[in-house]
Order: sequence, then C-alpha cells, then structure tokens
Amino acid sequence: MPLSEFATFADALDHAAQTTNRQMDRLLPNGDGPEAQLFEAMRWSALGPGKRLRPFFVFASATLFGVSAAAAARVASAVEFVHCYSLIHDDLPAMDDDDFRRGRPSCHKRFDEATAILAGDALQSLAFEILAHAETHGDPAVRAALVTAMAKAIGAQGMVGGQMMDLQSEGKVLESASITRLQRLKTGALMAFSCTAGAVLAKTGESPRHALHAYAHDLGLAFQIADDLLDAEGTREATGKTPGKDQAAGKVTFVSVLGLERARSQAALLADQACKHLDLFGTKADLLKQAATFVVSRRS
Repeated sequence: MPLSEFATFADALDHAAQTTNRQMDRLLPNGDGPEAQLFEAMRWSALGPGKRLRPFFVFASATLFGVSAAAAARVASAVEFVHCYSLIHDDLPAMDDDDFRRGRPSCHKRFDEATAILAGDALQSLAFEILAHAETHGDPAVRAALVTAMAKAIGAQGMVGGQMMDLQSEGKVLESASITRLQRLKTGALMAFSCTAGAVLAKTGESPRHALHAYAHDLGLAFQIADDLLDAEGTREATGKTPGKDQAAGKVTFVSVLGLERARSQAALLADQACKHLDLFGTKADLLKQAATFVVSRRS
C-alpha cells in the first residue's frame, strides 16, 4: 500500500515501520549453527523498538514517483540496517559508551563488544547485498546507483567521517559552521540518501532529486538540533538512551553553542525551510512536510 493512502504522518509512519519490520525479519539471517550468536545480535539490534523514520523517508520519496512498494521496502530495510549498524558501533565503549539504546541494553551490553562489532559489520554488508540484488530493481544501473549513493553517504566523507569529527570535537570549541558540517555528515548524509532513494529508483531527472536533497539537508540539521535538545532535557524513560552524555563528554553541540531557546528556534526555522524545497511536488509532499513538524517536536 502506498503512503499516499494515509492522510496523517502518524499513520503513514506506523505503516512504513510495520512494513519495514516485516521485510527486515525476512531478510535477516537465522539459525542455530556456529554463527547463531551473531545472528541473534543482528536481530536484537535491528528488530528492536524504533521509529523507522529513515525508512519512512524512503517510502515517502518512492510514493512521489509511483515506485513499487516492494522495491521501496527493500531499500528501506537496507537503510535501517545501516542505521542500526551505526547505532551499535556508536554505543561501544570506544565511541559514545552508552549502555542503553531504544530503551534496552545496547548490543555490546546484551552480548559482548566483539559480537557487537561483528553484528554491526554484518548489518552493513547485508544492506549492500540487498541494494545490489535484482529483486530491488530490474535495472543494474539503478542498483549500481543505489550502492554508490549509499557508500558515499555512510563512508569517510559521510556518516563515518562525521563520527570521526564528533569524537575529535570533545573538549574543543567549534564554530557553528564546523558543527553544521559535522552533523551534515554524521546524521544528514544517510537521511539524504533515504529522501532521494525514491527518485533514484524512479530514474527521475536532476530537479526533483535536488529538491529532495535540499529538504533532507535542512531537515537533517533540524533533526540533530532536536536530538541535542533531547540529550539536554530528556529522560532515559522517554528517549530510550542515557541523557546528558554530550555535556558530560565535553562535546560541542548546537545547544552548547546556541543555548536551549535559540537552538529550538533554529530547529523550527530549518524545518520550515526544508518544507519550502518541496513546493514543486504540490500536495503529494504533504506527508514529508508533516514529517518536518514531527522531527522538531518529537520527545524521543
């Protein structure tokens, strides 16, 4: 069922989440052989609670161009596998050292550090296997474009590079432009892939892809500011992870630079700016505009 069948963001997000969960369950390995603990750790991390916001963006962009729900579900699952891999590694003692994720013990606490590293590695590999498979799209050039775009989004000049910058920022004073670049890479790059995946699957021209990328750029920054606000003001019960970690680690965030109220205003401004990039799609982009409102008002 396309997301266009849903009038509200909440219903569309729930449908995208349920569809993605079913697809991930089918795609994840299972078994009782020597690799059983690895499989269990992969499933623990990928099938645990989560909003599935990035998969929603895949489905929403696919709906704009009439892409099949089956193709969108496979790409959405690949995106979520990558996101879960990044969270597993992010929680490790060598990174952010967090014992909780999504209201449950982090992967390295539920199992052990070595298993967590391998589970993250395996989820990333599985994501690329899915994108490269003929069931995702009949055109090899489209599959190659998806693989290339994902690799760029999560590599040294994308998510992983942003994580390196984040680690190096501890205890340092950064200008707003540096924080923006850090978060654009760490958070925004994978979000941009999610938002433009439907356009890649549909083999559209450059104009709609640029509009969706610009939307994702602004929304990714708004999302990160909201995350910084939750770290400063949220509780573990509400957010599912340990709050106050950024301040304790001496990390520079939008909140530490702008203060709570200015950060809140900036997030709202960015969300509004993101929506303006969608004007060329008309009412077909209403769910994406509702998503922008959700991003800056969420409590978890």
